[in-house]
Amino acid sequence: MIIAIDGPSGAGKSTLGKMLAKSQNLLYLDTGAMYRAVGLAVLDANVSFEDKARVAEIAENARIELVGEPENLQVFLDGTDVSAEIRNTQVGQAASIVSTISEVRRILVEHQRAIGETAKNGAVLDGRDIGSVVFTSADLKFFVTAKPEARARRRYEEDLEKGRSTSYEQTFAEINERDERDVSRADSPLLIAEDAVVIDTSEMDLTEVFEQMMQIVQEKGAKATVNLT
Repeated sequence: MIIAIDGPSGAGKSTLGKMLAKSQNLLYLDTGAMYRAVGLAVLDANVSFEDKARVAEIAENARIELVGEPENLQVFLDGTDVSAEIRNTQVGQAASIVSTISEVRRILVEHQRAIGETAKNGAVLDGRDIGSVVFTSADLKFFVTAKPEARARRRYEEDLEKGRSTSYEQTFAEINERDERDVSRADSPLLIAEDAVVIDTSEMDLTEVFEQMMQIVQEKGAKATVNLT
């Protein structure tokens, strides 16, 4: 089974993706972490983001590995554990920029497809274009969203818990900037796949959302069993 989860920044995709993957014994693939790893590699190389050819070359040569269980997923860049480093604000902004470069997206999409297709039991992938580009024939597609204010509040509280210095106003501005970049990029903009189940999490906690998603997953499994028999 391939489950695609798309949506804007701060909607809860990663947390929900990990919960679904664990419950169904599926591989979890955080595609956003892959873009963050490329963004970090570009920053470390001190390369201008305007030099798209050089950025694409870095993406092509970067060795990105996702290792471990969903809730303890580690991200390695060229053999170094960068799981914590890629979560800072600067790398997040870098990831947003490199994700607008078509060649970078092509390279990472190929990598994501290869991982998903070779997963033993299937995979849960979350990102911006999983259901619309990476796996258009995914068994299930979810589009998880929330109002910008709700998403900014969650991200701000998450940063505080992890000891990151920020403010709600700064986080809200970054969320809006990321949204604008995601929906306006020429290659694979953020959009809702026609067959996706849309869930607005603005007034829901993630446990409620997970239960709703699990019900849909179980219904899908039951239908598959009926078709096989």
